[in-house]
Amino acid sequence: MGLSDGAGEEELTRTARKRTGRRPGNTESRQLILDAARAKFATHGYEGASIRSIAQEAGVDTALIHHFFTSKDGLFSAAVHDAVHPEQLVAAVVGKRRALRGLGERMVRAIVGLWEGEVSRNQMSSIMRSAVSHEVAAQLLRRFFTEEVALPVARSTGKSDPEVRAALVTSQLVGLAMTRYIVQVHPIDKLPADELVACIAPTIQRYLTGALPVSFRG
Repeated sequence: MGLSDGAGEEELTRTARKRTGRRPGNTESRQLILDAARAKFATHGYEGASIRSIAQEAGVDTALIHHFFTSKDGLFSAAVHDAVHPEQLVAAVVGKRRALRGLGERMVRAIVGLWEGEVSRNQMSSIMRSAVSHEVAAQLLRRFFTEEVALPVARSTGKSDPEVRAALVTSQLVGLAMTRYIVQVHPIDKLPADELVACIAPTIQRYLTGALPVSFRG
């Protein structure tokens, strides 16, 4: 039940004010919803986190969630986007000169950096745990990292088969995040970040710029 005009948006925001006693603007309301969604996804999983419970956590009406995000799938995707900021991440990895040398290292360092800060680690952990518990969330997460992070980087190289390269990069980096930060496989979970980057970067570099086996070509 999306509302598109300004009057409708004002009405939804007024509803949020009545429920919470606050006077949130549109940006603040949207952020409150995203924060509440990540918290609910972390504790109840994708399936168990209902739009109603997220709205209650955020102190807004369910209509405001539909207005901003259309559906729970849209809300989950937005929560991932808000945690990762893919445009900034890709720009930092590719760089102004689009240098191929060191691209794999920059890619791994950027992804590891998402997890090393306390706030961003909590955000990413809630997303990853939701993906583990529900196939729809897993598909949304894979699609996000492949299409919005790995694929733009792969295309920046000018190499053949960017879609295959992006899928390989996603499989490696999502797997790394799972083993280090969620499952905490020893000793990967204890490696210093620089050593971890040094271990993984050559593989990502090969996926992005190296020759691919003929069997991958379609």
